[in-house]
Amino acid sequence: MASIREYVDVIRSKNAGPYAITFDLIFKDEAAYRKVKEADLINKKMITKLYGIKAEDVISVIDFKPAHAIKFTIRRPLSAGAVGERDVYGAQQHAPLLTLEL
Repeated sequence: MASIREYVDVIRSKNAGPYAITFDLIFKDEAAYRKVKEADLINKKMITKLYGIKAEDVISVIDFKPAHAIKFTIRRPLSAGAVGERDVYGAQQHAPLLTLEL
């Protein structure tokens, strides 16, 4: 098994408005992108399991071949800036992705 970190240059999360967070995985090259895409590693089922959310909370999963990237967006458990919300920028939500294994 190999860590997803061996295949990507960038793994990040960010604010996508008050009700969503988006995640980007930008791969080192086309071969790395193709390997992960063909393995169907980044999908709705994996996202729900990794983040402990319902399938309907996964807004989208998008493959963007020209950039060798996969992007997905999820609903925030609390709106940005709400009482109890801890990451208004959504910039620290990508950490569970770092544990993915191929």
